[in-house]
Amino acid sequence: MAKVVLSGYYGFDNMGDEAILFSIIQALRDRRPGIKITVLSNNPARTVALYQTEAVNRWRCREVAAALKECDLLISGGGSLLQDVTGLKSLAYYLGVVGLARTLGKPVFFYAQGIGPVTSRPGRVLMKAVVNRVQLISVRDEQSKNDLLSMGINKPPVTVTADPVLGLEVAEAERVWGREILTRLGVDLAKPVLAVSVRDWRGDTGALYVELAKCCDRYAGKGWQVLFLPLHFPGDLTACRQVAGLMNSKYLLPEQNYTVSEFTGILSCCQIIVGMRLHALIMAAVAGVPVVGISYDPKIDRFLRQLGLDAASSVTGGYEDIGSELERVTADLVGERGRLRQKMAGLKSRALYTAKMVSEELGIKN
Repeated sequence: MAKVVLSGYYGFDNMGDEAILFSIIQALRDRRPGIKITVLSNNPARTVALYQTEAVNRWRCREVAAALKECDLLISGGGSLLQDVTGLKSLAYYLGVVGLARTLGKPVFFYAQGIGPVTSRPGRVLMKAVVNRVQLISVRDEQSKNDLLSMGINKPPVTVTADPVLGLEVAEAERVWGREILTRLGVDLAKPVLAVSVRDWRGDTGALYVELAKCCDRYAGKGWQVLFLPLHFPGDLTACRQVAGLMNSKYLLPEQNYTVSEFTGILSCCQIIVGMRLHALIMAAVAGVPVVGISYDPKIDRFLRQLGLDAASSVTGGYEDIGSELERVTADLVGERGRLRQKMAGLKSRALYTAKMVSEELGIKN
């Protein structure tokens, strides 16, 4: 039986990273039924309960080392793990796990990583020293590959695939759950729903939030229902409340943590989403829901370009364009859904190819 260890930002109740974990597990099990998966998690008990895997505490070095000694492959999995925007500690942690695996003689595979930004000299030196020792690298976009090359990382082959979550399929059962959840929240499913997903930001978001509230009021006046969806629970609740508090119209804001399946089900019942969080946009696209993106990080722009779109605004300006982009998309929702389906077909294939690469690597090792 093949044994893999998954390293990532798991067990922190961040829906985006939990969706990545869910997607990788599902794709691996589809490829290799019976595969044994151990997750390095901030909350091992919850991870085990949600995904029926094994899990160890990501902060306990002995547990991590023991799991790595028993595995056939370390998967450094998805998301924007390798960046130093939030400081060197995070980058050092993930590269430390990779370095430990290599010291123990275990192969390492980067699973559709989003690389960077890594701007500090120590960070770039560390990246080159560690990443050139891994066996296989897949990244979720072309710019991530270019970022690796710019740091002198060229020994392992680098394959551009797509974010793991793009490989998901929203099942009918999940759509049913979404309808049931929204009905309990008081949503009238006969009326269109505008979903809004915002996050906290270290800069001044006052003008952005005011413009978002105006857009929400405008659509509420047209008979739409406004649904705020915190992606990182409870961290995003504050930002959602701030925008909602600026509105003059009725809104809905669920204040509980959902599973990945429940969240995708909820999104499938919406007509459009305005989102800051990358995986709010990705999960909406998976559910066939047109997106309007607000960029706070290059990863937002990279994903939107994969859909043939530009960000409607950034956190630093251009707020007035959010309304015009909303109007453009909602004027032809049927056409937008069709264009989205065409783009998503290729992205889904690329996302699932990453699991095939893992399967082939395990086939060589076992």
